[in-house]
Amino acid sequence: MKGREMTTDNIDFDHLLRSNLERVFNERDDDKRRTAIAELFVEEPVMYEPTDIVQGRAEISRVAANLLKQFGPTFRFIPNGVAVGHHGLAHLAWHAGPEDGPVAVTGADVAEIEGGKIARLWVLLNVQKSK
Repeated sequence: MKGREMTTDNIDFDHLLRSNLERVFNERDDDKRRTAIAELFVEEPVMYEPTDIVQGRAEISRVAANLLKQFGPTFRFIPNGVAVGHHGLAHLAWHAGPEDGPVAVTGADVAEIEGGKIARLWVLLNVQKSK
């Protein structure tokens, strides 16, 4: 593509989004989670959940901690396949539930990447509708 620079070719989208699941949303230690968020997210990130918009690193950490407390000590998010992305947008499907237990929820994270870090994160849940 003449005249257009590819600025995201060197971003490892899979590593970034898997690290978000493992080091942020599966991390029960507050200090380790805050350190990971500082490494993975821009200074003023925004996270879009189905029922809320969360702004800032501290609030993202709070939401992750509350999720882990709510669902118990063995609840984990597990990536499905490999994250894909280009031009600053990435997607990673996942499932979650208790270790060695049934899947409680499935979904995907879609992230807008700026400067190699997550700037905006959309958490998309697969919701089963009753008939």
